[in-house]
Amino acid sequence: MSTPPRVLAFDTFGTVADWLGGISAAVARTVPEVDAGEFARQWRARYSPAIARVEAGEIGWRGLDDLQADTLAEVAAQFGVAIDDDRATHLVHAWREIPGWPDSARGLTRLRRRFTVCALSNGSVALLTEMAKRNYLGLAGLMEARPDEVMMVATHQSDLDAARSHGLRSAFVERPLEWGDPELKDDSGSPDNDIHARDLDDLADQLGC
Repeated sequence: MSTPPRVLAFDTFGTVADWLGGISAAVARTVPEVDAGEFARQWRARYSPAIARVEAGEIGWRGLDDLQADTLAEVAAQFGVAIDDDRATHLVHAWREIPGWPDSARGLTRLRRRFTVCALSNGSVALLTEMAKRNYLGLAGLMEARPDEVMMVATHQSDLDAARSHGLRSAFVERPLEWGDPELKDDSGSPDNDIHARDLDDLADQLGC
């Protein structure tokens, strides 16, 4: 890498935050009669398809909490459990309190000493090129940086492919336990990425922090 980026834009769910650990813990407390890990995985799997339906105009615009409530109801029906409004509110709110991976706070602290660090939550970006363009190039503009001065950091290769298609650099971070079982996650990344890191500490090492 000839020159370092100025801005690091981080995907959050999965890359920085352990959504499975956080949501399965909330499910275990709230709906103890189900397999909490599988319930959380099934719920998370509905996120991108729900966003895609909104972007395609199949359903009207909904806030994220509303979409999460809708997909929660679908998963509850799949598992044959009834979840009242109070428990549903608690579970939806749990997405705002997801813990970071063990290396996240330490790695981000190191990276902030040298780079501008921001969050770019873009779970659905790879689904529509136009959505990707608005998110990625819009972020570069807000940061007063050229696209090639921004590096997208994610554990989802599709997000990085979309970012790179709009001129951003890309760093893949391994999160083999994002879905709880290494066999459920492809952490091979792509040779087209600028960086492939084991975790955020390794990313900081490679960026000279």
